[in-house]
Amino acid sequence: MKSVLSFVLLSCLIFLSISCAEKKWELVWQDEFNQEVLDGSKWTTYVGDGCPQLCGFGNNELQHYSNRPKNVRIEEGKLIVEAHNDSLGKRAYSSAKLVTKNKASWKYGRFEVKAKVPSGKGNWPAIWMLPNQNKYGGWPKSGEIDIMEAVGYAPGMIHGTVHTQSFNHMYGTQKGDSTLVTDFDEAFHVYSVEWFKDRIDFFIDGEQYHQFKNTGVNTDDWPFDHPFYLILNIAIGGSWGGKHGIANDIFPNRMEIDYVRVYELVNSN
Repeated sequence: MKSVLSFVLLSCLIFLSISCAEKKWELVWQDEFNQEVLDGSKWTTYVGDGCPQLCGFGNNELQHYSNRPKNVRIEEGKLIVEAHNDSLGKRAYSSAKLVTKNKASWKYGRFEVKAKVPSGKGNWPAIWMLPNQNKYGGWPKSGEIDIMEAVGYAPGMIHGTVHTQSFNHMYGTQKGDSTLVTDFDEAFHVYSVEWFKDRIDFFIDGEQYHQFKNTGVNTDDWPFDHPFYLILNIAIGGSWGGKHGIANDIFPNRMEIDYVRVYELVNSN
């Protein structure tokens, strides 16, 4: 009996090894930020405060996004997204938001961003994804993938979340998890998701801390079958970021991005 059991276990291990060996990630898009200025073929810098369509971007945020070098620039091989308390437009704060919309979008893959996240009560940095087209209707029907979110009043807590029609923060049903990264504002960490047909896995430095599975019920549960684009930004205040106020001595407040890389899963055969 013992020899039979050993044979079965060995066979399973061999099968798993072969299965893993057949899969590999191929780099298909990247920005290493080694150039002097932002690559306009890859990124659009959003300008405005969400008005008149959705002031505060639906979250009561207090920033005006700009394309000024003060708010977004490349510095020593790093993308700098920087928020200031300087009353831009009709808002008390300025910041930056970069998107790949209409320039690059993907269905499935590994999305990896190496970043240093800012500290300070009132900020709300995020690395996230939205659909290039609202295939199933406006938010949240067509989905949202939050690769990394943090709020300044909870230092070091890093969140990975999805939002859909069935699961979203408006109902308190969003599907996410969080983990503590003690040196989040001092060291660079790799924040990533691996998005497949049946699940989305969330990682920090290669360690998985959350998984969202496709229930197979309908698109209200799983709208993740069409291309999404990447977003990098720092919001200020808002219904979550500003829940415990804003410490105005934190400015200027920056998120540094070392690189953004996108991979597709390919068969090695």
